[in-house]
Amino acid sequence: MKKQTLLQENLLKITLKNFYILGIISIFFCTNATSKESWIIDKSISSITFEVPVLLATNVLGEFEDFDGLVEIDIENNRNNKAILSVEIDSIQINYNKYRDLILSPIFFDLKKYPLCVIDTKKFSYANESELVLDIELSIKGISKKVKTELKVIKLTKNMVQILGELEFNRNDFNIGTGNWKNTSILKNQIKINANIFLIKE
Repeated sequence: MKKQTLLQENLLKITLKNFYILGIISIFFCTNATSKESWIIDKSISSITFEVPVLLATNVLGEFEDFDGLVEIDIENNRNNKAILSVEIDSIQINYNKYRDLILSPIFFDLKKYPLCVIDTKKFSYANESELVLDIELSIKGISKKVKTELKVIKLTKNMVQILGELEFNRNDFNIGTGNWKNTSILKNQIKINANIFLIKE
C-alpha cells in the first residue's frame, strides 16, 4: 500500500513538472510569436541533389529524397534569422546503384552511426533578401565545419518562396571515403550540392 501511495505521489510530481515546463515553453512562444515568421519545407516539390567528379568516367550523380527543415525570420530587427535542415542519409539515390551499400557503410557515410546530415545557418542577417551568401555549419559523420553557400530567394506568392542554394565542400574534410577510397585521383574530393527548396509560411 505504501509503495502504491509513493508511486502515485511520484507520478503526480512528474505530471505537475511536465505541465510547468509546457507552460514555460508556451509563454516563450507566445511572447515571440509577433516578432518571428516561421516557414516550413514543402517536401513534395523540393529537391536536394549532388555531384562528385570521377576521372575518365561518368560523375557520381545523386539525390536525397527525405529531408526536413524550418526557417525563422526575425521580422522585427532582421538580426536573429535562422534556418536548419536535416537530411536522411538512408534516402540517398545514386546513378551507381551497385555501390549504394558501400556508400552507406562506415567507409563513406557510416549510416548506422550517423543517419543524419545537418545544415545549420545559426543566426544571420541580410541586406539583400533576394541573394544571400552565408557561412553555414555543415555536420556530417559527427564532424562540423563552416561552408560558404550562395542562396537565391524567389518570392512566388505572399506565403510561398523558392530558394535555390549551391554549396561545395571536400569529402575528405568529413571522412567521406576512408582507406583506399580516401585517395582523390579517381573519385575526386569536391562534392557539389544543389538545393531547390520551396518554403511555405506557417
